[in-house]
Amino acid sequence: MASFERASPALKEILLRIYNAEKPIEVDHHLYEFGSVEYHIKSSVSEPQVTYLSISTPFLSQGVFLSYGLSPFTLKMVRQISTDVLHIVEPANDGYQLTLRLDFSKLPHNKESLKIITEVSSVQAVILSSQLKEMLQNVNSWDSSQGMHKPIKLIYHPKEPFYVIRQPQKIVAVFPMRFKDNSDVIIATSFFQELMDVVSLKKWAKVPPCNWSPIPPLELRGEPFEDLSTNGGFVSFDISSHHVEGKRLDKTVWSLLNFYAYVKHHVKCTRGFIQRRMRRRLDNLVKVLENSRVEDGQIKKVQGWKKMRKMVGSKSKMIKRRWGDLGKKIKRIRFRIKIHGFARFRRRWLTMPSFSSSTGYTKLQTNGNNN
Repeated sequence: MASFERASPALKEILLRIYNAEKPIEVDHHLYEFGSVEYHIKSSVSEPQVTYLSISTPFLSQGVFLSYGLSPFTLKMVRQISTDVLHIVEPANDGYQLTLRLDFSKLPHNKESLKIITEVSSVQAVILSSQLKEMLQNVNSWDSSQGMHKPIKLIYHPKEPFYVIRQPQKIVAVFPMRFKDNSDVIIATSFFQELMDVVSLKKWAKVPPCNWSPIPPLELRGEPFEDLSTNGGFVSFDISSHHVEGKRLDKTVWSLLNFYAYVKHHVKCTRGFIQRRMRRRLDNLVKVLENSRVEDGQIKKVQGWKKMRKMVGSKSKMIKRRWGDLGKKIKRIRFRIKIHGFARFRRRWLTMPSFSSSTGYTKLQTNGNNN
């Protein structure tokens, strides 16, 4: 669910259908989303006001967080969605990290109900973002004597990991960038360089410093080769305590988690803009050709089969011209190589001399009767 929208649209639709139903309905639905995310929604007619929601989602990092489930900080963030409507069921259902009991009878009968259901639908984003928040809140807890720590590999979107490195008084987030098309690499590289120039201005002095490099930074030395093999370089952000104070923490975390999605969105929009400009330019050139003047000075618009006939005729002439040139080249190859001035050199120095003698010779006539 690496997108700009926190709430799951499909989960939100199911919960609203259960809440707005005129009669109690029986629901036992499994919902799967991209990134190995699974939801189980269960509602029974015998208990119409209660809906059970179970979530299974991969952790950002398997080696940092507790092996037996979600951390207390994550559970606290989930409870803050709505203390009246949402209750955590312990233990969770088998195969899920979290099970919630939703009491729709305590939802207010106004627009606030839609807001609460939307926040409940974003529980998977709350779980993942809380894990990164827990790291960023401890920016100043590491003194300079501890030095640099081993990079922590985080995976929010499949096959697009990024790294968080703890350093004295700051945390560095590094994003290896990969693209399928070479045109996307060119657009993204230009965007990264422009981003560095903008961040360096005084107007944006409070935003996290940004750096782009075509080679891996020194902090990632020793990481697996497949994670460092990229064609778009590496983008890094320096996160200090100033960027995680108060409400800035949530914005910083959400921006880091969706950086890949934002870059791909920018590249896609830029490519579409370039293609539209090219098509518009092509249409203008076609109009110029259609309104071109013929030799007699009259305007002639070529339409329908006439235009096609003209195009075919011009192509046939071009093909004949090309084949004619190719035939001439083949004929030249068949003859010996000609050197400028060589004929005169050959006549002067390479011809056999003619000899003349003052003594005359008479041809002997032979007679067939002689013995």
